[in-house]
Amino acid sequence: MALRLEEARKLGWILLKALMRFTFMFINNCVAIPSYCLYLLLLQPLRVMDSRTFWYIEGVMFKWMLAMVASWGWVAGYTVMEWGDDVKAISEEEAVVIVNHQATGDVCTLMMCLQDKGTVVRKMMWLMDHVFKYTNFGLVSLIHGDFFIRQGKAHRDKQLVYLKDHLDKFYYNRDRKWIVLFPEGGFLRKRRETSQLFAKKNGLPHLTHVTLPRLGATQVILKTLGPQQENGSLGMGDASTIGRLTKPKGLQWVVDVTIAYPKARPMDIQTWIFGYRPPTVTHVHYRIYPIREVPVETEPLTDWLYQRFVEKEELLAHFYETGAFPPPKGQKQAVSKEMTLDPVWLCVIQSLAFASGYMWYNILKYFYCCFF
Repeated sequence: MALRLEEARKLGWILLKALMRFTFMFINNCVAIPSYCLYLLLLQPLRVMDSRTFWYIEGVMFKWMLAMVASWGWVAGYTVMEWGDDVKAISEEEAVVIVNHQATGDVCTLMMCLQDKGTVVRKMMWLMDHVFKYTNFGLVSLIHGDFFIRQGKAHRDKQLVYLKDHLDKFYYNRDRKWIVLFPEGGFLRKRRETSQLFAKKNGLPHLTHVTLPRLGATQVILKTLGPQQENGSLGMGDASTIGRLTKPKGLQWVVDVTIAYPKARPMDIQTWIFGYRPPTVTHVHYRIYPIREVPVETEPLTDWLYQRFVEKEELLAHFYETGAFPPPKGQKQAVSKEMTLDPVWLCVIQSLAFASGYMWYNILKYFYCCFF
């Protein structure tokens, strides 16, 4: 009887905590997102006069928005342990980021672990499923210039044309540096069986922890943003100018990100919001490849991408067996470090969001009273 009472108390506390977290996040969204939009609306004259400064300010606010999402997981004890190459060293250079996709929490994890990587977050462009456009954060991503892609054979060719047009119009004009995509084209649990059947039919590796990646979006990004091609691969490129913005050499790196969850239990957005799972450490592994090593023609690039996901499979298999990623070649021990966020900085950002929401409420109320 005492045991049941104790379990009921624990369940009651979990439900109460989930309700409080949801209430806070709902209010947080109600003040932060409209404030972001209203600030940018107010700054439209600056966009006409000095677009670079406008997008700099927008990028800073976008980073703050993502930091708020990161803080939701941080206060619940959902932290990140980082392995592999140091991506901070290339944070000011152009890169395409390819990530394995297991659940909706993958995006939240990236929002958290990239916060301390220099200007990456404010200069980043995301490729996401079109459904994300209709979420609470969709309007922010739409303004920021992220690309929403529709999945399925019926839409594939048109979507790739739209993607190229989107990159041509917005990537350099908004001073973007990193672009993030999930080449698997869907969640692991939804695509695994289809991917394994395809692999068996075509004599490809049997993958359990990842699925075979799709080529289309990756190839469009490399051809559109990569430097001048040299013998079928991407060269180092030359600088040129677009308007008042200096176009860098083009993509310089591919950052291969592998996300692993303890016991292979992915974190979804519901867990991130309600916080009903005990404190959890998500492990993120980075590998950096120079762009000159990446082919762009269809068959070689397909083989290159498949090899990256075979390596992800091996990394994840080792992690699920040992609880750690394997050491890099030539080293005896893998080194990891905990990714940390400054709680004071997070409190300041949240305070600014609520203060902005209060300010805009009073401004709009004043104008409403004046006209009505």
